[in-house]
Amino acid sequence: MTKEKLLLLDGNSLAYRAFFALPLLTNDSGIHTNAVYGFTTMLQKILEEEKPTKMLVAFDAGKTTFRHSTYGEYKGGRQKTPPELSEQFPYLRKLLDAYRIKQYELEMYEADDIIGTLSRKAEEQKLQVIIVSGDKDLTQLASENTTVYITRKGMTDIEKYTPDHIQEKYGLTPEQIIDMKGLMGDASDNIPGVPGVGEKTAIKLLKQYPTIEELYENVEQVSGAKLKEKLTTNEEQAKMSKQLATIDRQSPITIALDDLVYDGPNVDELFSLWQDLSFKSLIEKSEFQSEATTTKELTFSILEDVSAEQLQDVMAVHIELADEHYHTCERFGIALVNDLQAYYLPYDKALASESLKEWLEDASKQKYMVDSKAAQAALLRDGIKLAGVEFDMLLAAYIVNPAIPSDDVATISREFGYTDVLSNDNVYGKGAKKATPAIEVVAEHACRKANAVFILQPKLEQLLRENEQFELYKQLELPLAAILGEMESEGITVDRERLIEMGHDLTTKLKTIEEDIYSIAGQAFNINSPKQLGVILFEKLGLPVIKKTKTGYSTAADVLEKLEPEHEIIRHILQYRQLGKLQSTYIEGLLKEIHEEDQKIHTRFQQALTSTGRLSSTDPNLQNIPVRLEEGRKIRQAFVPSNPEWLLFAADYSQIELRVLAHMCGDENLINAFQNGSDIHTNTAMNVFHVAEEEVTSDMRRAAKAVNFGIVYGISDYGLSQNLDITRKEAADFIERYFASFPGVQDYMKNIVEEAKEKGYVTTILNRRRYLPDLKSSNFNLRSFAERTAMNTPIQGSAADIIKKAMIDMDAALKEQNLQTKMLLQVHDELIFEAPKEEIPILEKLVPEVMGKAFELNVPLRADFSFGPTWYDTK
Repeated sequence: MTKEKLLLLDGNSLAYRAFFALPLLTNDSGIHTNAVYGFTTMLQKILEEEKPTKMLVAFDAGKTTFRHSTYGEYKGGRQKTPPELSEQFPYLRKLLDAYRIKQYELEMYEADDIIGTLSRKAEEQKLQVIIVSGDKDLTQLASENTTVYITRKGMTDIEKYTPDHIQEKYGLTPEQIIDMKGLMGDASDNIPGVPGVGEKTAIKLLKQYPTIEELYENVEQVSGAKLKEKLTTNEEQAKMSKQLATIDRQSPITIALDDLVYDGPNVDELFSLWQDLSFKSLIEKSEFQSEATTTKELTFSILEDVSAEQLQDVMAVHIELADEHYHTCERFGIALVNDLQAYYLPYDKALASESLKEWLEDASKQKYMVDSKAAQAALLRDGIKLAGVEFDMLLAAYIVNPAIPSDDVATISREFGYTDVLSNDNVYGKGAKKATPAIEVVAEHACRKANAVFILQPKLEQLLRENEQFELYKQLELPLAAILGEMESEGITVDRERLIEMGHDLTTKLKTIEEDIYSIAGQAFNINSPKQLGVILFEKLGLPVIKKTKTGYSTAADVLEKLEPEHEIIRHILQYRQLGKLQSTYIEGLLKEIHEEDQKIHTRFQQALTSTGRLSSTDPNLQNIPVRLEEGRKIRQAFVPSNPEWLLFAADYSQIELRVLAHMCGDENLINAFQNGSDIHTNTAMNVFHVAEEEVTSDMRRAAKAVNFGIVYGISDYGLSQNLDITRKEAADFIERYFASFPGVQDYMKNIVEEAKEKGYVTTILNRRRYLPDLKSSNFNLRSFAERTAMNTPIQGSAADIIKKAMIDMDAALKEQNLQTKMLLQVHDELIFEAPKEEIPILEKLVPEVMGKAFELNVPLRADFSFGPTWYDTK
């Protein structure tokens, strides 16, 4: 029979210790969580290691205790509890409720007294007792059956105080801890003790005279006149201090040991709270994970085929893939679930099922999916065009809160209270341990995912409606997912030989630059080694050292750029690095991504990743091909139409973010400039410098351009000074003149931050939200970044909304006019098509018109276009 074990926790002490041990953390709603998080990590560790049968967390009932009648200044001088901590106590109480741990407080008594009284009662019944606190006062309770755990660094580093440990550490008994406190006092509790007597002296005295009372009976025997005087003068204070430090082990508590039985947490309630508090890592690591994710039974069937009768009008359908690379990876099977049934078909069986293929392509059959874009692209590989998608869990969750990680069904599901699905890593393993389990395991995993989608669909759609985001989801993101799936599946053709040729050219250039560097340096060395490069630059050539790292001299790009005027070698090194990156990242990287069967690159557009709503591109990232360096721009020469008789057609929005800014801030000068078709940068220069158009110089326009685009991102005087290579004062003056010329912009920036602080989030023109909890941070840098984010997210996000709307409208227009033209890529504000030459005149009118009408602003939207035989030629 397991011996009973009582675990007693000092709630206030541990909450304070956790708060100050961790940096300020917040959840998605801006509520501070670091104390609760630290407390939880400590609690989890203690529960796993100790496995108690009884538990209680004791709290202080208030500021006034019976000790104040003895000494009115007891605990006086303590700083007021930080509001960031105070707001966490209700959540700490909820946490304990979810763990089903008893909580107790007693008027006029402290948590120490409750713990002391319960530990005494437990010792009388021969129970093993563990006390956990951040306060060493409680070490006086250590005994044969009671161990006191004191948290040290962080929350999980614990020092265990037993009578033997106290003897070894201090040479005292646990009871003598009280006398030691009486002599040395305790600044944290404002216990005065004997002034001038510290821990070392107190221990020395108590080794001679075991108690304060015995000490004062023999005070004349104490050696040292000054010490004797201090003791004699402060006798009453010392005795009072001992009284204050003594834990009351006879407190009038009304809770009994039998009330403290601990049977474990309410897992669903605990996980729900962790989700609310954004404790994602705890959820992933929790020992309760397997219990929480396998409590509900799921009955499913593995089928060879599925009949039309089994395929209902509304079902969750999920295609289980080997990994995220759905253009190339193995597809394991298809799961179909509703509230009546759950089926799984291995993928080869699914492909052979005519009834399933017909159902997948039937727009009247409503499908609820995890990720409809991935499913669309995966099915198109086998000629199946998915239709009738009514719900996409990934997109719905992303719109509700873009901070939610979107790469794992289990993570998304738990965010919204559904815990009955495992993560992919739990099923397949990861890294070297990754493997495909038995078909029954894969089938259950796929069905659980589909089941999660079916169960969460009403809740997520309700949240979208409550947030007034249902239209954004239904009219923009959901139809866009189907379009992106088709674009990805279509891919873009790449001239492999042209890329290889570019690689050879770069290799030749790199060799020449390398020889130049060696010649200047006077020796050969590894240019890619920061250590060897540092020796050459700062020791052999004697260049000024700007920054050092732990391993030596810094040769980072920003350091080299500052050194460029100092020596000719720097220009060559910077060029060598730029061309080397082009060679490795873009030439070699793109060559690896060309699919052998069609000579195309099939990127994946991440639709539910960025916090602003912009699309991103991965495997490979086609939005990141360099354009500043001519050699980088030339990489686009390798991107060609799939038909050699066709052309690529590119259209991009002109200054869309500035137009959105004009619309959102309503500044008359800015609006008039766009409505009159003026060059916005020249117009800004005219306003800021107070000159006529013909007097605007290239430097004036360049400065105006830097401010125009910088304002969108909340640029500071420092940032502008770096961009324009001017002093911070000059930059500050320039920004001040800008705001004087465009007062509506300044008002907008100020108002949007205030509104964000009030609401906790900002929105785009289509009501996309971004939550900004750091707006309430006490950390200046975090708060400042959040304020800049509040300024630029509505602008960037609105621009993203507009180009997404343009993509949907363009897709509809191409189909309506029955054109062969295909939309291939979206790169920031640019859309890229391939088209027969005879359709180019149609596109010249159609594309700018459709993109211009995508959204009605207070200023006109303008799309510029160009075309040519390669992507490079469209610029």
